[in-house]
Amino acid sequence: MKQTNSWICLQSQATASLDKPLNSVSLDSRGLAYGDGFFTTMGVIDGAILWQDYHRQRIRSHATALQLDIDSDALCIDLQIHAKQLQQGVLKLIITRAPQAVRGYGFTPKVSGSQCKIWLKAMPMNIATIDQWQLPNGHLVPMQPVIPAACLTAQLACFPPPLAGLKSLNRLDNVLASGELQRLNQTAPNLDKKFGEGLVRDMTGSWIEGTMSNIFYRLNSQKQTSATAEQFDNTQWFTPPLEHSGVRGVMRTVIMEGFATSTTPIMERPLRDEDLPKLSQLFFCNALRGIMPVSSLTLLTGEVINFA
Repeated sequence: MKQTNSWICLQSQATASLDKPLNSVSLDSRGLAYGDGFFTTMGVIDGAILWQDYHRQRIRSHATALQLDIDSDALCIDLQIHAKQLQQGVLKLIITRAPQAVRGYGFTPKVSGSQCKIWLKAMPMNIATIDQWQLPNGHLVPMQPVIPAACLTAQLACFPPPLAGLKSLNRLDNVLASGELQRLNQTAPNLDKKFGEGLVRDMTGSWIEGTMSNIFYRLNSQKQTSATAEQFDNTQWFTPPLEHSGVRGVMRTVIMEGFATSTTPIMERPLRDEDLPKLSQLFFCNALRGIMPVSSLTLLTGEVINFA
């Protein structure tokens, strides 16, 4: 039976036909108690999962980092079955470590990793694909209408390896950043003034990503000073490194790989306060929305940087 807009529990990758609607979550859930798990959100068009190989890569890398036992190939087959049923919309997958006999935070180590609980929600909706950006490798990425953005005071936590870059269930910093963006928009006098995304710093003060997206930017070489040792071209795209904060998003990986063999591969470079007046282009991106070009960026000082 087709299930949409409700959570189902995939009891086992080997028993996909036994998918059961999820009516409740145990208070013993390690995902609920400790954020012990991860998630990924997948767009579906015409019954196919967008960027499925990249989501498979995320499942594998996160399972390794968190020491979880997941048959990613079997799981992806199951996800494709649900995508064909859904046809158009979004699949959200949450994977948590199964309850442990060990008291507290600990878990029983196993060579193959811990058993998991796997939840899936299918949500019908249209995924906009009117405009597209062709990457140097030929891949087409959806492009949304331009949006105004604002710098936020919220900051993202720093994590050690192997947690840095993971899309774990520990997302309180993003929750607070998103709340700040909503408060800003509540004070906007009209819809035209509402911010489509917010730019967030990490604990070192570098601007790292959006509240729900990664960022790419270009710098205006004409605004360099003679004392600037760094030289760059107006056509060069940069993205902040994510060694300690942020999420290595699927679309970020797609774009970086799309430029990898071009004459101007994307460079990882911190985005500092002093760089903001030098920005010539900026866009946010994620796996559902694709590219979100920025029309203007409002700084913490209230100054507005407009992009052509």
